Amino acid sequence: MLDILIQRSENCCELCGDSQSLSAFTLSDEAAVLVCGTCGPQLSGPMIGSKHWYCLQGSIWSEVPAVAALSWRLLNEMKAESWASEALDSVFLDDAVMALANAGQGVDLADEEGAVAVVDCNGSILSDGDAVTLIKDLVVKGANFTAKRGTMVKNIRLGFDPTHVEGRVNKLSIMLKTCFLKRA
Repeated sequence: MLDILIQRSENCCELCGDSQSLSAFTLSDEAAVLVCGTCGPQLSGPMIGSKHWYCLQGSIWSEVPAVAALSWRLLNEMKAESWASEALDSVFLDDAVMALANAGQGVDLADEEGAVAVVDCNGSILSDGDAVTLIKDLVVKGANFTAKRGTMVKNIRLGFDPTHVEGRVNKLSIMLKTCFLKRA
């Protein structure tokens, strides 16, 4: 399989383009990505140096399904970073690539032991892609505007903190406290 990956990738990392210490990273039984000595160790451990991962803004557009799927996984892990969130917002992956990206990821939070559900002010469970309504006027610091009560925020994204979600208000991506949100 490594020979096929090297031929496909022109002997460089399919994520960042580096050519040192290449190895195969397996996504599934049929899909693998050629990664360098910088990217490889961080794929199974903690991701350090977010500047290195700016390369994902390009690799997410790869025509190779495995590369696009792995890029989507990594960007999803870093969606708290504004650049990663913008990259995810701008890309569309077909169903086959999304299935590959979600394969073996344990996407369902209810299956994880000790996981805390993200809930709105009424206790309704929120999930990625839901629409919510603001129940209070919220001053957005640093942006010089107030998000008014009743504003609909569509297509929210969950993060690591169950008390916050990310959404777009006035064409600006901001973090919102779930205690000020009601599921629409």
